[in-house]
Order: sequence, then structure tokens, then C-alpha cells
Amino acid sequence: MLEKELVKKTFAKRPQDYVTSTTHALGISQEVISTWLNPAPTMEMLDIATGGGHVAKQLSPYVRIVYATDLTKEMLANTKQHLQALTNLIYIMADAEQLPFLDASFDLLTCRIAAHHFPNPDQFICEVKRVLKKDGKFLFIDNIVPNNKQHAIFMNQVEKMRDESHVKFLTKEEWGCLFKQHGLKISQQHTHKKTLSVNKWLDRTLCHEDEKNNVSKRLLQADTDITNYYQIKNRNEKPLQFSIDEWSVLMEHEK
Repeated sequence: MLEKELVKKTFAKRPQDYVTSTTHALGISQEVISTWLNPAPTMEMLDIATGGGHVAKQLSPYVRIVYATDLTKEMLANTKQHLQALTNLIYIMADAEQLPFLDASFDLLTCRIAAHHFPNPDQFICEVKRVLKKDGKFLFIDNIVPNNKQHAIFMNQVEKMRDESHVKFLTKEEWGCLFKQHGLKISQQHTHKKTLSVNKWLDRTLCHEDEKNNVSKRLLQADTDITNYYQIKNRNEKPLQFSIDEWSVLMEHEK
């Protein structure tokens, strides 16, 4: 419960930042929409942990209705105001691990750059499986860490310093085991390096300069292997940018 309260506290402070954030606003590619999801006007969709509503907005023209859920009331209210011109969106305050929907309710499910905040990823995937129709599709996108233990520990520590609501970046294999356990099979997947500006990344969650400096110092102190893997770029003893792996996965029920 404490972790979920931290999530609400963090995202309630600056909901507009997640509307304007370049990292979040990029949405999903047109190829993923047309080739992976293939949405239709009769479909009902659920966007879990909608945040700034970017995926909900992007897919709303293609489907009959989009349910956009989020744990944070302030985030949801800000997104609703931002997307008020869209008439087929319904906003519901809901926990990703306790979705308030009947079994087999949705043709499409999406969850983008949010699952690392969920304290019980196993329960989250269980809920996804439950509310997804038998012929439905689930698009999952999140930051992941490599199997190298030290690299994984480093990025999770840095992210926790920056964002107290962070729980854990999992590896591709850890997520894959959860998907398989709950009878979801991967039909498409893609991994790419996502480059983040350190200043913008810090400004989204931290207000005090000493906190920002502590995170920057941790990036500067990374060993050579970690610096190379995360492509940390420094200038004048300040970190400018780094890259993290983002994994996009399309899943369906195992037949």
C-alpha cells in the first residue's frame, strides 16, 4: 500500500509534465498501430495507467470506446481536461492490479511506460489476462534492464533516487516468465535504446537541487562498463544524457 501511495504522491505533483514530456508524448508508432494492433471501429479498448493519455488519444480514432484508467486522481483529471475534445474516452480511477471490469471485457489492452511502478507485477498480468477477450490483443511497453546483475542494480538504484515511487525495472526474461505463467504468448516484440536528457528527466520528479545533484553524481560515478552500456554522456563534470532499453511487446491468449 505504501508503494501505491508514493505513486499517487509523485504523479499528483506535476501531472502536466507527463502531458508535455517528449519521452511520453511520442506515443506508439504507426506501424505498431496498423500492423500489430489492427484496431477496428467496433472494438473496446482499455489503457492501463494512462498518465498523460497519449496512447488513449492516439488510438481513440480507431476504436469505438477507450477506457483510460489511472491510480492518481489528479493525473486523470488533468488528462481529461487536456483531451476534452475527444468524445469516446471514459476516465476511471483504478488500480492496475485490481481492475474494476468484468472478465473478457476488452478487445485491446495497452500499458505504456508504467509497469515499473507496480508493486505486484504478477497480479497486474493476472488482471490483464482476466479482462482481455479470448481473441484480444495486449500491447505492453516499458523500460527494462539487462540480465547483467550489476547493470540492473545500478539503473534501479538511480531511478529510485530520482523517483521514490519507482518499484523495479525487470528484465525481458522476468517479464516473459510472468506472461507465460498467465497464459499469454508473445506474437511481436521490439527493443530499442531510448535516450533521455538528464535535466528533463530529473525535473519531472525532483524539486530540490541537492536531490538532483545526488542523482547526477551517481551517474558520473558509474564504472566504465555501466557508462558504456547506458551510453552516459558527460560534459564539464555533469551528466547530459543516457540511454535505457525500452521493450514493446504484443501478446495474445495462448490457444
